[in-house]
Amino acid sequence: MEKLNSKHGKKMISGIPLHTYPKEYILQKMDENIKGERAPEHICITNTESMYYAEKYKDHKEFIGTAAFSLCDGIGSAIAANLQGNYMRRFNGPDFLLEASRYGQDKGWRHFFCGGKEGVADLLAENLKEKYPAMEIAGTFCPPFRELTETEENEMIAKIKDSKADVLWVGLGLLKQERWISKYKEQVDVPWSVGVGAAFDFYAGTVKRAPKFFRDLGLEWLFRLSRERRMIQRNINSYKFMSKSIADGILQKLK
Repeated sequence: MEKLNSKHGKKMISGIPLHTYPKEYILQKMDENIKGERAPEHICITNTESMYYAEKYKDHKEFIGTAAFSLCDGIGSAIAANLQGNYMRRFNGPDFLLEASRYGQDKGWRHFFCGGKEGVADLLAENLKEKYPAMEIAGTFCPPFRELTETEENEMIAKIKDSKADVLWVGLGLLKQERWISKYKEQVDVPWSVGVGAAFDFYAGTVKRAPKFFRDLGLEWLFRLSRERRMIQRNINSYKFMSKSIADGILQKLK
């Protein structure tokens, strides 16, 4: 594992934390909690749109701030960090899901998938199991796109709790999945909860992910923008935060 030094750790970007650690370090810390205390922790996949909402909504800023790890998702977050003098490695949600699936095979990690449209979580689990044969699937659940009744809510909590999962992957989209985790993570008895949004559709095969060439150049956002009209507003939100981070970086240098 890469040796830790001063460039690693928590960095504040316009008042919002991002953690820059080697991926093996993060996975090792996850395993320590799974094998040890099993405290209910969460990991936040933090892109510039998420940082934009953190400045807008107190609960979302708190979610990022209380995460065991706030991972830099995408080129925008890395640029925002660099503009303020912080080294930042990218570790986005879909890649993190694959790394955790790989790493957890010989550790016996049990994975539960909650979210997506009807059947998506099942397809995702099947495809990951095919890619990582030793991966343990604890269960899947697709919540309806409405408020749950008290009975449905209790059944969902019981299903996740009874699965004895070690990692709970939530794919409900930005803000909704983070609020879901905040509401339920103490009740479902799972050591790690992570919101990974589009990763459910990518690995279920219901949405095409950007080719590796685009991802390596930090242009996955451009590929998605060309295919998903809803990404227009999301990119506008990201640019708003980017503009602020540039201004903050300039002010820091002038002080």
